[in-house]
Amino acid sequence: MLKKYYIPRLIQYFTVVFIGVTLVFVIPRLLPSNPVEHQLSRMMAQGQYLDPAAIEEIRETLQQLYGLEGGAFQQYVSYFKRLLTGDLGPSFTQFPTPVMTLIRQSLPWTVGLLLASLSISWIIGTILGGIRVSFPRSRLAKLIELVIMGVRPIPYYIVALVLLILFAFLVPIFPMAGGYSMGAKVGFNARFIMSLLRHAFLPILSMVTIEIGGWFLQMRNVASNIVEEDYVVYAEASGLPKAKIVFMYIMRNAIIPQITGFALNLGFIFGGALITEIVFAYPGMGYLLYSAILAGDYNLIMGINVFSIVGVSTAMLIVDLIYPLLDPRVRYQ
Repeated sequence: MLKKYYIPRLIQYFTVVFIGVTLVFVIPRLLPSNPVEHQLSRMMAQGQYLDPAAIEEIRETLQQLYGLEGGAFQQYVSYFKRLLTGDLGPSFTQFPTPVMTLIRQSLPWTVGLLLASLSISWIIGTILGGIRVSFPRSRLAKLIELVIMGVRPIPYYIVALVLLILFAFLVPIFPMAGGYSMGAKVGFNARFIMSLLRHAFLPILSMVTIEIGGWFLQMRNVASNIVEEDYVVYAEASGLPKAKIVFMYIMRNAIIPQITGFALNLGFIFGGALITEIVFAYPGMGYLLYSAILAGDYNLIMGINVFSIVGVSTAMLIVDLIYPLLDPRVRYQ
């Protein structure tokens, strides 16, 4: 039974990763910019005089260094060899810094930002969704639903811009950009931690404000079906305390899809919050990807997208494998 359950899912996982990584190789090469010629143009723009023989030698060296020598198939094989050894080559625009170094520098910012916003929005949305269904006649619950559903359709970059204008420009309570204050000593100290929190507050708030709606709606829809189940009706007829019915009978059974959604969304934290990080100039993966696309940095684009693909696929695999433990109605078969 276990083999029939695990093996097809593992095959599916590796297939998805392989296809995704292949697309990551192909798509950047469809861009009109040529990174080697771009690098040579930068050198020429700096006033360096190079004779044709030197230019050709530099071009060959850069193609070899960037993994762009040979035909498409040869580049593809070289790309997979590098990928399996964890070597994604140097960044074109920040040469000779390796791509892995840039990702390691940006990844903690994105993980912290998105993990905090995802956790906060999940907790608040789940609780409010369960309360709304459990107390259908409550005016406060109806008001909360009205506010959440009114805010949910607003694009999150609009919310980010409004918060930035209000609380960083008109009323400068929080900083406008960056991950921490200039001059702050990086380390585990109170001043640096407070600086991190102040710079991350508005980006997190902008994402939480919009994300709550999705978790609220999902929890409300699932819980609205559960309140009609026989065991909930029987519990109410038996005179059990309302709090026990809400948390032990309704929310406990409705939270399983929420846990699944939370686990799947964990994979997306490796991709970064593109617009939010651009608006707040936050030094995460999204901002790094945006810079790489503008500059046509193949290696950096591929590295960031590979992390995102593997992260999402792995999260989905883990959820799929442990889901029978979360939901007893599902069996390893």
